[in-house]
Amino acid sequence: MKSTHSLSILGGKPAFDEPVHVGSPNTGNRQRLLELINDAFDRRRLTNHGPLVEELEERIAARHRIEHCVITCNGTIALQMAIRAAGLTGEVIVPAFTFVATAHALTWQKITPVFCDIDPETHNLDPACVEALITPRTSGVLGVHCWGRPCNVQALESIARHHGLALLFDAASCLGCSHRGSMIGRNGMAEILSLHVTKCVHSGEGGAILTKDSELAAQLRLMRNFGFDGYDHVASLGINGKMNEISAAVGLVGLDRVEEIIDTNRCNYLAYRDVFRGLPGLKMLRYDESEHNNYHYIVLEIGQDCALDRDELVAVLFAEGVLARRYFFPGCHRLEPYKSSLDCRHQKLRRTEDLTHRVLVLPTGCTVDEQVVGAIGNIIREAIGNAHAVAGGLPNAELRRTDGDDDCALSRCIF
Repeated sequence: MKSTHSLSILGGKPAFDEPVHVGSPNTGNRQRLLELINDAFDRRRLTNHGPLVEELEERIAARHRIEHCVITCNGTIALQMAIRAAGLTGEVIVPAFTFVATAHALTWQKITPVFCDIDPETHNLDPACVEALITPRTSGVLGVHCWGRPCNVQALESIARHHGLALLFDAASCLGCSHRGSMIGRNGMAEILSLHVTKCVHSGEGGAILTKDSELAAQLRLMRNFGFDGYDHVASLGINGKMNEISAAVGLVGLDRVEEIIDTNRCNYLAYRDVFRGLPGLKMLRYDESEHNNYHYIVLEIGQDCALDRDELVAVLFAEGVLARRYFFPGCHRLEPYKSSLDCRHQKLRRTEDLTHRVLVLPTGCTVDEQVVGAIGNIIREAIGNAHAVAGGLPNAELRRTDGDDDCALSRCIF
């Protein structure tokens, strides 16, 4: 990494010798991890709800002050299990501004996701838009706590009660986060965490269903293990949703340093905030400091008054070795199979589509420090300060902007 340089897009050497990723894994103590794995091998208990999985459930439940935590092999299976346990059928209202797994978890079970627009300030479901989409076929609402910042839970709970709908929350990024002073886990019927490798604390692959409902938790535990309620007795339909002991060990050593990880994320967040202060056209997503946050996402909105558009900045950053991301471009409703479906083909979600063309997510986590943040900030400042030259140096310049259904040529080159 260089401290000062001309932009790589204009012929300079890249700022970073190795790529800087969004979502680079945070890791725990490797020696402790190997000890846990060796113990699991010595016990010859590598799966089927071993003691490491039990400990992971207990520790996450304790952290979130919730009665029940059901650990699964991944977050998508956790979503599917919660959807089935909640009895969802027909249509379920869900944001289009989310990772596609949220919608796929419904579609995989022959449930139609009805895509809803968002509040442009929170990036979460707009309750008024939710209410307008309710039909006799609607069985539930699946909200998403985007960036680890909770939805308008109270409004969605009121709508669900009024219309007799089930309410679940995809809380994939919410480990360690709270809403109105209460830790995530108590809202709706259940809230689902991801323990994927890109998350604040991870188990490589993994998920967790948090709920205060004892009957729902018991149903989920049956479902996770093929419906077995005894050594050789199957009581209900189930699936293999179990996490193995090796993944649980990874999760436990991550939890051991969760405070350090969150502190690092917060330091990076504050450093980015300082770097971007005063730059026209850049709006950085803020976290409510009165709540518990994990600060796991650094999110910029690139406005019309910025000298470069979002995709131009992404191209600049990629050239420097900064692999910034365009979450959640172009919106689930513009991905297959939804883009071609009769229900979604003509659906316009203006606020979602506007946001997907403006959001830029930058690297953070334990592989990033204030020096890296400063270098990324300098790249963006330099690019904006030399916008005319930068725009002229990009490939397919005439195709950079798009307002149609298809991605632009530049974007196809770099993603």
